[in-house]
Amino acid sequence: PKPCLTRLFLFDCSPFMTVLPALEGASNFRDLGGLRNRYGLTVRPGCVFRSDHLARITSADEAVLGQLGLTHSLDLRGVQEHKAQSYAIAGLRHVPLPIEPTVVQRVQTLMQRGIVPSAQDAVALMCETYRDFVLLHGATFGALLRHLADHPTPQVFHCTAGKDRTGMAAALLLGALDVDRDVIMADYLLTNERYRRDPAWEGRGPEHIMAVLWQVQEAFLESAFDTIDQHFGGLDPYLHGPVGLTTAERDILRQRLLL
Repeated sequence: PKPCLTRLFLFDCSPFMTVLPALEGASNFRDLGGLRNRYGLTVRPGCVFRSDHLARITSADEAVLGQLGLTHSLDLRGVQEHKAQSYAIAGLRHVPLPIEPTVVQRVQTLMQRGIVPSAQDAVALMCETYRDFVLLHGATFGALLRHLADHPTPQVFHCTAGKDRTGMAAALLLGALDVDRDVIMADYLLTNERYRRDPAWEGRGPEHIMAVLWQVQEAFLESAFDTIDQHFGGLDPYLHGPVGLTTAERDILRQRLLL
């Protein structure tokens, strides 16, 4: 397997976006490399990628992934999501780290009871989902971070749209690398520019709700940050507590992913 490369791509004028070939079947695929932390160090390009699901990638896309040297795909989708849209890509080992989706089910439950949520209700449900990420799924995010620490080769992590579970994972990884929250938020919000909604989801709910569910808002990730601060006293105690990241593992992440 190819080790992480010190330099892989040119950078555009943005401080947090690496220039990558566009994939035909995964609109939200991007490199976390290029982001700078509070100490002036840079996340190493070509090591960790985030994405929407990979079940629709083309043969041309597979060639791009091969050129990137990807060895592992860390899949945060729930069990049924994976069964419905599974994939097998040569040279890419699939690692399931399931976090079951909840917000769509909550919306559907309300609508079955004759309650049509407003856009504000949908935002509140999304914020609740992010609080649950923090309170219920720290160990799963910890398994993802440890996998990145244990394997010094390029890896990608994803969920379905690459925005919520993936966005939370990216926030925790970047936080562990001492990236400031405003930079983390900027990367998080890139989903609104990159992600193309799957046509299969069209018509499955009122558009004012779908518009909320298939985008990201600052309020979503802020609700996670607020929960971390209020319940655990900050990111460091959370990473070394519920997430279960040891000091040694965090140091390995820093050594491998910063330059």
